[in-house]
Amino acid sequence: MSSPALQIKYLGLVDYEPAWEAMRQFSRARDAGTPDELWLLQHPPVYTLGLAGKPEHLLHATNIPLVKIDRGGQITYHGPGQAVIYVLLDLQRRGIKVRELVRLLEQAVLDLLRSYGIAGALRDGAPGVYVREAKIAALGLKIAHGCSYHGLALNVNMDLSPFSAINPCGYAGLATTQLRAFGVTDSVDSVLDKLAAQLARRLAMDYAATHAAA
Repeated sequence: MSSPALQIKYLGLVDYEPAWEAMRQFSRARDAGTPDELWLLQHPPVYTLGLAGKPEHLLHATNIPLVKIDRGGQITYHGPGQAVIYVLLDLQRRGIKVRELVRLLEQAVLDLLRSYGIAGALRDGAPGVYVREAKIAALGLKIAHGCSYHGLALNVNMDLSPFSAINPCGYAGLATTQLRAFGVTDSVDSVLDKLAAQLARRLAMDYAATHAAA
C-alpha cells in the first residue's frame, strides 16, 4: 500500500504569528482527502510559550516578542539561522500515535546529524535532540481532531545568545548548540531540504511498517 500524499512547501522567512494562524486555518479546513504537508521556514526573533508554559522561564525582559501559543512544551526561541519544519499530518490516516510522531521527528534529526558525522542523543522525559549534553533541536506539537501541527526546530547557524534569557524548554541552565559548532557549513535551506527528506523517508517507513502489521 502506498503512503498518503505528502506535500513540501518552502515558505522562507515568515513572522511567527501569521504562520501559526495559517497552521490553525489549514488544520480546521482539512478533510479526509487533504494531503499532508511539511512547511519549511525560518522565523524572525521570537520566544514562544506553550500551553502549560510558565512565564518565569523567561528570566528577564528583552526586546524579543513573547507569543503564548497552543503547542505542548515550555518556552523556546526561534530566530534566523534555525531550520523549522511544521508537520501538518493526519495521524489517524497514517496510523501514527502522538508519542510515535515525537520519536519519528527525533529520529529524522538523528539521521540528519549522523549524515554529518555528528552523534546525537535523546533524553528520557525531555523531548528533543542533544549533542554533547547541549540541545540542538526542539520539538512541540498540537494535536486537534487527530491531526498535528507545529513541529521541530533545528539550530543551524544562528545567534544563540537569546537562549540565555530563558530556561530552554523549561530546563534551567540547559546549554544549546548548533550545527555550525560541529563544522557544518551548509545553508539553512540546504539543511531544511535534507531534514525534510529524512522526515519524509521516516514517515513512509512508519506508514509501511504500520500497515504491514495490520
